[in-house]
Formats: sequence, C-alpha cells, structure tokens
Amino acid sequence: MRAPAIYDTTLRDGSQREGISLMVNDKLKIAEKLDELGVDYIEGGWPGSNPKDMEFFQRARELNLKHARLCAFGSTRRPGTAAKDDPNVQALLEAETPVVTVFGKSWDFHVDKALGTTLTENLAMIRDTVSYLKAAGREVIFDAEHFFDGYKSNPAYALEVVRAAAENGADVVVLCDTNGGVMPWELPAILASVQNAVSVPLGIHAHDDAGMAVANSLLAVRHGATHVQGTINGYGERCGNANLCTIIPTLQLKMNLPVVTPEQLKTLTKLSRIVAELANMVPLEQQPYVGNNAFAHKGGIHVDAVHKNPGTYEHIDPRLVGNRRRILVSELSGRSNIFLKARESNINLPRDYPGTKLVLQRLKEMEHQGYQFEGAEASFELLILKALQLYRPLFKLEGFRLIIEKRASGQIYSEATIKVRVGEQQVHTAAEGNGPVNALDNALRKALEGVYPALKKMKLTDFKVRVLDGKDGTGSQVRVLIESSDDQKTWSTVGVSPNIIEASWQALVDSLEYGLLCRELPEPDQAKEVLRQIKKEITW
Repeated sequence: MRAPAIYDTTLRDGSQREGISLMVNDKLKIAEKLDELGVDYIEGGWPGSNPKDMEFFQRARELNLKHARLCAFGSTRRPGTAAKDDPNVQALLEAETPVVTVFGKSWDFHVDKALGTTLTENLAMIRDTVSYLKAAGREVIFDAEHFFDGYKSNPAYALEVVRAAAENGADVVVLCDTNGGVMPWELPAILASVQNAVSVPLGIHAHDDAGMAVANSLLAVRHGATHVQGTINGYGERCGNANLCTIIPTLQLKMNLPVVTPEQLKTLTKLSRIVAELANMVPLEQQPYVGNNAFAHKGGIHVDAVHKNPGTYEHIDPRLVGNRRRILVSELSGRSNIFLKARESNINLPRDYPGTKLVLQRLKEMEHQGYQFEGAEASFELLILKALQLYRPLFKLEGFRLIIEKRASGQIYSEATIKVRVGEQQVHTAAEGNGPVNALDNALRKALEGVYPALKKMKLTDFKVRVLDGKDGTGSQVRVLIESSDDQKTWSTVGVSPNIIEASWQALVDSLEYGLLCRELPEPDQAKEVLRQIKKEITW
C-alpha cells in the first residue's frame, strides 16, 4: 500500500452542486490554494462545454503552480466521428494542459440508452480518443464512468472498456461510482477483477449518494488504488463527491500514507473555509476534521475530561489540520465549561472560585429563557462580569421612541429618538434608518460617538432573528444574534425577548459595550475605571 495521488475536481465536478457558480477569478484563486495544499492534479473544467471554462484555461497558463498538474476534462469522441475531427477533443488539446482526463461509458445500459450507439463503437471511441491524446503528448487519465454499476450489469464488457483505455496508452484508469450506490463490501472483489485484467495504475472516483464515498475511496486505496479523486468539502452534484477534507487527513493520520507535508495539512481547515466562501456556501459545521464543531465540547463531563487529557474525546490534535478546540457553554455545562471558556477569553476564572458557580447558575437561567451563548461569545464574557458584579455600564438608556410610517408612495420610513446618559452628561438625539433596528443603531451611535469616538470603527456585519417557539404566532419569543467587527476583531452578541426590538436592543448594547471594552478606550474616565476594576479582580 502506497500513498495515492490526490486529484481534485472541485472546479468541475464540485461546481455542479446546486447553488454553486464559480466565476473565473474564483476558480483561479481556488487552483492556487489547492496547489499550496499539495494536491497532485487540479481538474479545471470542461473546455469544450462553455466559454467560462475556456477563459479559465487561457488565464490558467499564467498560474505559477509549484506542484499540481492542471487537467482539462472532457468526453471521448462522438459516435461515428474521428477523434481528430471532434470539436470537444480538439478543445481539450487547445486548453494546453499537461494532463487530459476523458470519460467513457463502461455500463452497457448507458451505451445503449444515453449514447445511443453500439457496444463495439463505444470501445472504438475510447481507443481512438485515448491514443490520439497520447500521441499529442498528453498524460491521459481515463474515467470509466458508471464502472461499478456497469460491472454488476455486464462484467465482461466493463472490463473490455478498461482494457481498451489501458491498451491504448491511458496512464491511469479511474473506476467511477457515478451513481454513488456501491457498497464497501462489494468494492474489493470488483477492484481485484480489474487488477487482474489490466496492469496500469487504478484510481477511484466516488459519489456520496449512499453516504459511502469517503469509505469507498479509502478502501480502494487499501486494496491497491494509487489515485483518488474528490472535491473540497465534498461539493458535487446531488449528494456530492468524496470529500478530500476527510480523505486527505485520514490517509495521512490514520493510514500513515503521507500525501501532503505536515505544514500543508495545517492549511486544510483554512482552505475548506476559503472554498466555501468563494462558492458562496455556508461552511459545514459538522464536517469531520475541518468543521467548526469537529472539536467542540459541550457536555460538562466531556469538557472536564478534555481538560485533563484531550485524547479522552478527541481522535487527533485539531492543530494538525489547522482547526482548534472549542469549549461551548449551555444548560449542559459544568464548572469546567465555564473555567475553560473563560480561559479562551483570557479570563482567569478557576473552577473552585465561588464566582464560577454564580456564572454557571446565571448561564443556566438565561439559557432556560432562550439565550444561547455558543454563537455569542461576547455576550458570554459580559455575562461573567455581570454575574460577578464587576460590570459597569458605559452608558445608561433613559428611553427611546421608534416611529415607523408607511407612506402613500409605498416607502417605509423609520426614525428612532433616543436619550442616554454617559456619566453626568445626557445626550438626546434622533436618526433615521432603513428599518426600526437600523434607525435605533444609528441613533445610539450618533448619541455616543462624541464620547466614544472608537465607535466609528465598529460596524454591524450580520443580523439574524430566530423564532424560538412558533405556537404563539407573532407574539413568540425571538432570539437575535448580532455579529460586529472593527479593525481588530469580530465578535457576536445575543438578545432574547417576545419583542423583536427589545431583543435587538439587548444584542446591540452588548455589541457596542463589548467592542469598547476590548479597545480599552483612552476616554472617558469611567471607561478607564471599569477596566481598572476588571483587571484588579479578574486577570484578562
């Protein structure tokens, strides 16, 4: 068993997932990141199918890839046409990539129903296309489409297909589970039959329709496959492709088959999130190895054990894949959760400190009301200060009023009037917004920026509302999560109330106060005093 070549098809097969449409610039950026990760092949797309992929291959010539070999993907020639006369085959050569991947039908059912040709002509198409591309000086990878279904339907013909490719110069023959239905217990015997039929290196291309793509890929390697295809985050049509973010670390850390360097492996989590961002997809929180929850601990017993020895509930050190351990706080928390979570925020709050019990009690009370601090760590830090009676508000609300008016033109008009007190100073002002919460945010900032100029650097970057229990209709309890950022960091806060404005106000106030405290404002004096008291009693 030796380390297989890693072949990435995110830019082609991955982009067939619903909701993904990568622009050329996005594809170029992803290709560079894949090269940095250390994959061996990057499939850039199908140059004969659309102008976007043709542009990609033209611009990709300027990429300075240090390791990966770029591949153009396409089909064998059409029935009744010579490879040299087939426009799609010519487009593969015009892409000027060192590697060409062509797929051909290996299931007799597909030859008959999809191609509408004879089994004999299909074999001729494979022989002609592979030999023509090899004669043009390309490395040729042959994808035997629907191979496992084809083998189960007509094993003799499926083997004829792979022999046709191998005998005409294919450098690698890849067995494709295109419908994603092969079971792991079926794979070894089928793979052994192919190994007896041809001597070229074999690869695996698995889809995840039965949830077996990663398992089948790893099993194929154990049984001699030396080429593995997949996509970042498992993106792909229907249920997706084999996930390279799971395959790569498993090969490396569980099977002792080094496919990238340890330093490259540490970039895997970051790459997963960059690709998700460029594909405009929400990152998969539960994804093995690289997901945000992959090393998150919530149950009190688990957290206490992980603190004593991470190996109690972690199968690897998260740093090996560039991820990190996260301690969650909730109604399931124990003192260890509070202690470790506080330590993440550089707050020294020992488990046996009496205040830790107060924080835990207050946390559970608020979670019962509907608060959730797993995604609102800034509010959790403020909760610690409030529970320990170390919290000193930087401003005090004396009242606000909202006016929402729908005018005859159809325009919605929102205005907030607010009165706040900062020390001895009272500020009374108003502002408009594109909605009531935006108007309130604008008014509060307008009232405070003269006293706290650092607010000008803070901005709200995300706003989410969740109905906690819909049985009460429009009177239901809602939870508001606000994400904010400045030039130094990003933080999240939470508010809960049956009134969406009140819930938004809670999250908004936490957001601004947390941002100001983190910046250790040089003014005014009361902000300095709050920080002095905090530092005196708790180590930040």
